[in-house]
Amino acid sequence: MAIRLASSSQTRAMLLREAGIEFLQESVDFDEDKIIASSPKNFVYQATIGKYKTNLQAFGFKDYPLLVADTVVTSQGQILRKAKCVDDARNILMTQSGNITSIITCMIYHSKEQKIIDISSTDYIFATFDFDDLDNYLASGEWRGKAGACMVEGFCKKYIKEVRGDESTAMGLHVEILKRFI
Repeated sequence: MAIRLASSSQTRAMLLREAGIEFLQESVDFDEDKIIASSPKNFVYQATIGKYKTNLQAFGFKDYPLLVADTVVTSQGQILRKAKCVDDARNILMTQSGNITSIITCMIYHSKEQKIIDISSTDYIFATFDFDDLDNYLASGEWRGKAGACMVEGFCKKYIKEVRGDESTAMGLHVEILKRFI
């Protein structure tokens, strides 16, 4: 049976396809800008709950199990949201350059039989980013729509010195946990 991925993320869709999980992808947007949070985990939890309530109201979970997720990036004690412009993306990425960056993903899976809420984190220790490489990445626009402007499967990959956790969490959906329950 398929699930409803209530997310427009192509990366989350790719993770589900690679895990062999059938899904349909449709979602209703939730405005994260009004969230006030005391910590990155609190922020990602509030964002996921907001998305869950919005999409639950729109779709329910009886015809297809509902899956929502949100991801936040944090480094040097800062919550690094989605960049609004290229200068914002540069500042966000420079915060991560040569530092430990934590990528936290919260997901809610709700079917007739069960409701699962998971918050997982993956830590990356990055080498210092090359300025020319960074400029090329910024010019590509691939950072748009990415939490922390971070692409561990793309630009950031060559700068990873160490990983603590699952890569799928950093890519926006902890599929290893999800597969245990569906």
